[in-house]
Amino acid sequence: MTITGEIRSPRRRSGGPRLKITSLEVLCGILVLALLFQSRLVDLLDVPKLRTASTVFVAICVQAMPFLVLGVLISGAIAAFVPASVLRRLLPSKTSLAVPVAGVAGVALPGCECASVPVARRLMQQGVAPAVALTFLLAAPAVNPIVLVSTAVAFNDTPMMVVARFAGSLLTAMVMGWLWVRFGKAEWIAERALARLEDHTGRNKWAVFAESARHDLVDAGGFLVLGGLFAAAFKTFVPVAWMQTLGGQIVLGVIVMAFLAVVLALCSEADAFVAVAFSALPLLPRLVFLVVGPAVDVKLIALQAGAFGKSFAFRFAPATFVVAILCAVVSGVVLL
Repeated sequence: MTITGEIRSPRRRSGGPRLKITSLEVLCGILVLALLFQSRLVDLLDVPKLRTASTVFVAICVQAMPFLVLGVLISGAIAAFVPASVLRRLLPSKTSLAVPVAGVAGVALPGCECASVPVARRLMQQGVAPAVALTFLLAAPAVNPIVLVSTAVAFNDTPMMVVARFAGSLLTAMVMGWLWVRFGKAEWIAERALARLEDHTGRNKWAVFAESARHDLVDAGGFLVLGGLFAAAFKTFVPVAWMQTLGGQIVLGVIVMAFLAVVLALCSEADAFVAVAFSALPLLPRLVFLVVGPAVDVKLIALQAGAFGKSFAFRFAPATFVVAILCAVVSGVVLL
């Protein structure tokens, strides 16, 4: 009786199996409803502006998706097969010299902003100076080949946009690294930055690859869809006169696009296709959008606060925002 009671008691406490509704079930339900009310939806959505917006949205997503998929596959491969200690062994011992090396190393390690935060935390755990790890955090998602190729495809009629983005993003990463060398304090970084580091030792590398790629694709793909929706709505419903006014005031355009980059929180491998949709704006505000986005946005601020602490994020994010704008403007004035 005692044994039977011990076996059955967990079932009584659990109250039986519960129905768990996930995003997959919600999606299936939405699809079923869409099929049932297909004719009504067609009549409701048969509006010229909505047709134009849907065309812009699909074009942005179709152009960006191959680069996004390639980026997350490479990012997953790096997480699974490339130890972060490789970078540490190649860095100069002097921190001020290691900062530009870490910035250039971002070219060889593609991935989105989401992936750069745990990599930077891993580097700190392995003894890399915080200034160097933070430089890599800002450079990797902004100057890697996937981002540069996607920018070249999006701005195929303005090849110098690729050079200007590379220069502005790399300069932003290095300036922030040097500023941390000069003014940064170790106590601003929370102790949990090291304690919560995920260790893949002993795990199947292919499982790590699949998990990392899936996570990055789902996360970045969602932000791509949101960005595509916003860009399509912006391009379709915002009056042309407003955009012409914004385009005629370069300072206002720069400020608006900088804040827009922070709010939209797009993946760096797909943001160029959203930026090119703002065709009424000059190149400089759109360059600011491309440089600021991978360096600081609401998604990154949240990730940095969780990884390094709120004290760090509330200091690092505003400084990065200002530095990114200034570096983008300098790069745009010189190269565009």
